[in-house]
Amino acid sequence: MGKIYPAITPEIADWVRRQHVFFVATAPLDAAHHVNISPKGLDTLRILPNNQVAYLDYTGSGAETIAHLRQNGRITFMFCAFAGPPKIVRFHGRGRVITTTSEEGLQIAEHFTSSEPPRAYIIADITRVSDSCGFGVPLMEFERERDSMAKWSEGKSAADLANYRRVKNAKSIDGLSAWDEP
Repeated sequence: MGKIYPAITPEIADWVRRQHVFFVATAPLDAAHHVNISPKGLDTLRILPNNQVAYLDYTGSGAETIAHLRQNGRITFMFCAFAGPPKIVRFHGRGRVITTTSEEGLQIAEHFTSSEPPRAYIIADITRVSDSCGFGVPLMEFERERDSMAKWSEGKSAADLANYRRVKNAKSIDGLSAWDEP
C-alpha cells in the first residue's frame, strides 16, 4: 500500500541514493504539446536540505525539461528498485533551471564531483513525497555506468558545446523556448 510522506525522510533519502537511475517527468501547459520523461543516471542527483533536490543537466539531444520548467515549473522524479525489495518513490515539486555561472549555480556545484561540465543544474522544491509497491518493476542487475557522455563531450571545447546547444537546444520539440546560453 502506498504512503504519502510530509518530507523526504532520511530513510527515503538513503534509499534514493542507492538507485542507479531515476526518471524526470515534465509537461507543457498546452495539452496538444508533448509530455517528457527523461532517464537520468551517472551519479547526477543530490538531495539537499529543506526538501530540495538538484541534478546535473548535461548537454543532450533536446531541452524539453528546461523548456517545461521555464514555462510552468512542474516536475516529478521517479525512482524504482530494480534490485532488492520492490519499491517506487516519487517526488513531486516545482523546479527551475540554474545556470552554471550564476551565484546559485556555483553554490550547487559544490555538491557534485563530476568531471563533465553540465549545461545547467535543475533544482526542485519537493512538495509531495510518496511511495508505491513496485511489484511490476523487473529485477535487474546493475553492470556499470556508461561512458558515452564522457566520450561524446571529450575533445569538445566550451565554444563547441555552446554552439551545439544554440543549434540543438534552443527550442523544445513543440517550439517552446528552451536553452539560451547565458
